Amino acid sequence: MAQYSEQLDGVFVALADPTRRDIVRRLGRGPASVGDLAGEFPMTLPSFLKHVRTLEANGLIRTTKSGRVRTCALNRERLTVVDDWLAEQRRIWTERTDRLERFLDSDKDTP
Repeated sequence: MAQYSEQLDGVFVALADPTRRDIVRRLGRGPASVGDLAGEFPMTLPSFLKHVRTLEANGLIRTTKSGRVRTCALNRERLTVVDDWLAEQRRIWTERTDRLERFLDSDKDTP
């Protein structure tokens, strides 16, 4: 469970920044070179590479190098960590609201 929490924390930290979310969104359409990605953002290349490294360190993207070109690709499997957590939260809150509804309905029957 602790490892799951660490993974989830890392993914949320990586996705907390709007630039990194935009990179993930862009890579959802397909792989792109770092240079092409960086051109879409108003920052220096070293600053942009920090975002790429954060996403890569947390497993959200993979990079490969061919010659002088580094290409980024989205690791869609990593997003399942967030999806699983959200599904668990939905289940918990659905159960809680269902219990509250049953309680309120049973309270109506009491004179």
